[in-house]
Amino acid sequence: MRKFNSLSEPEILALAISLEEEDERVYTDYADGLREHYSGSAAVLDGMAAEEAGHRHRLIELYRQRFGEHIPLIRRQDVRGFVRRTPVWLTRPLGLDTVRKQASAMEVESRRFYERAASRATDPGIRQLLDDLATEESSHERRAGELEREKLTPAVVEREDEARRRLFLLQVVQPGLVGLMDGSVSTLAPVFAAAFATHSPRPAFLVGLAASVGAGISMGFAEALSDDGSLTGRGHPWLRGAITGLMTAVGGIGHTLPFLISSFRVAIVAAVAVVIVELATISWVRHRYMDTPVFSAAVQVGLGGALVFLTGVLLGSS
Repeated sequence: MRKFNSLSEPEILALAISLEEEDERVYTDYADGLREHYSGSAAVLDGMAAEEAGHRHRLIELYRQRFGEHIPLIRRQDVRGFVRRTPVWLTRPLGLDTVRKQASAMEVESRRFYERAASRATDPGIRQLLDDLATEESSHERRAGELEREKLTPAVVEREDEARRRLFLLQVVQPGLVGLMDGSVSTLAPVFAAAFATHSPRPAFLVGLAASVGAGISMGFAEALSDDGSLTGRGHPWLRGAITGLMTAVGGIGHTLPFLISSFRVAIVAAVAVVIVELATISWVRHRYMDTPVFSAAVQVGLGGALVFLTGVLLGSS
């Protein structure tokens, strides 16, 4: 890698051309990744890509005037001091907030590059263009705001907010809720069966811990392998599986932890209280995010939990 201070004026211009081309393609990739769900924001990014294309054409024209037709390929990874970027194709599906933060960081880096490049240029024409581009990069935030006001009308913003909510439901809430329900309900029977069979907290704790962790691993893999999210829009399969597996384990461990209490009666009372809190939480999540009526959610979750709990108690007492 070369140090920036060692670059000649032709090399600085060649690097600037490469940077503008890369930024244009990154914005285009971002726009393409957001277009399906966030068409307004995609239009803003298309506008920013067009601005970068204009910068590149001005740089190429000046380079040809000063140094000829051949422009050497000098990339950001060839020069020290640039922040390493994760390729866009490795970060899909794209999040709207992530894209906006990355775009802002790109503009800051570009502005600093042009300021440093202009300070080293000796040719008046080159220095003037680099100074102009530094000023334009610093004003891109204002330009992005103008594009947002132009493209992101209230109706578009409302549609994008609804799309974001829908994706949040598909990629986070639903897998998390599935895991929490499975972990909270399915582990009730083995935990309380072990507790009432032995009348000792420790066996119940070990059974509950094993059931919770095992169910978490099983549910995580099952969710991750169910589909790759490319057609359903449910997000990256391994992230979705991790959410499901973690929430499954949390749901089971919640009413397992009280069995660390040495007193069997106190442990049972505490575990039952935790179960009630878990079922109430699941009912609230179903009502809040899945638009299920409060009474209906409470009855569905409570009835299922009660049946599994009674099954465990009856098996443990037999």
